[in-house]
Amino acid sequence: MRQYIEKAAVLIEALPYIQNFRDALVVVKLGGSVMEDPELTLGALRDIVFMECVGINPVVVHGGGKSISEKLKKLNIPTKFVHGLRHTCERTIGVVDDVLHNEINKGLVDSINALGGAARPLSGKSFLTARRLHLDDPATGEKLDIGFVGDVCTVDTAPILKAVAEETVPVIAPLAVGEDGVVYNINADTAACKIAEALKARKLVFISDVPGILADPKNEESVISTLTVPEIDNLIATGVISSGMIPKVRSAVDALNAGTSKVHMIDGRLRHSLLLEIFTNSGVGTEIVKQVI
Repeated sequence: MRQYIEKAAVLIEALPYIQNFRDALVVVKLGGSVMEDPELTLGALRDIVFMECVGINPVVVHGGGKSISEKLKKLNIPTKFVHGLRHTCERTIGVVDDVLHNEINKGLVDSINALGGAARPLSGKSFLTARRLHLDDPATGEKLDIGFVGDVCTVDTAPILKAVAEETVPVIAPLAVGEDGVVYNINADTAACKIAEALKARKLVFISDVPGILADPKNEESVISTLTVPEIDNLIATGVISSGMIPKVRSAVDALNAGTSKVHMIDGRLRHSLLLEIFTNSGVGTEIVKQVI
């Protein structure tokens, strides 16, 4: 009998969160080892189906790093990263387009449908516009050309909102098109932030293979549970937030400034981390807010 009472207590704890977030838009970015382990992927998607079933509107944005690298290797196309972004030549962009749409996106949509949810594939090429991205070389200050990599200019939210209105989960492949018709590879973290910003989503959740932002990068127990925007610059200056986490956090701040209430960074290796973050009092991972109220 006790185990049933405990299960009921969990549901009661979740009730105010279900009520509070009913009809809310929540952007979920899937990445890291979650995308590389079928069981972890299935677990995250099951949580997303649960969210949709209780009246929350998840919008999924996915990456595809490892699968793209494996396909490039098979085709003898070199893989090169510049400051954490994939250098994307003309041959590479074709592979990126193919893998994101025909392998990863299709697989996620099929899995959500198999779990009893309703998902719809969406290509960023149909609603994201971009311009060519040039990085600043920190050593020389010169502009670095990293090929067909884009910086998102505009987000047309209509296709996303249409999918949501029709009670389906939009699953988005992060590519965009320039004014000249050129297809650009978009960093999935950046795409998720820009989409959350345009939607003014209630929450933006990054599911990856780290527990959150760590006060000590060598200690996974040192998760910073709550982080405010004013604290971010100091953590970057002291090296607590570094390398690839910097653009992710900066983009998250842009989303917060545009109206997103909270940004969460959680560990997809933890079972039901998405549900724990949204539907419990304590949560897991790191939440970023504009300021503590």
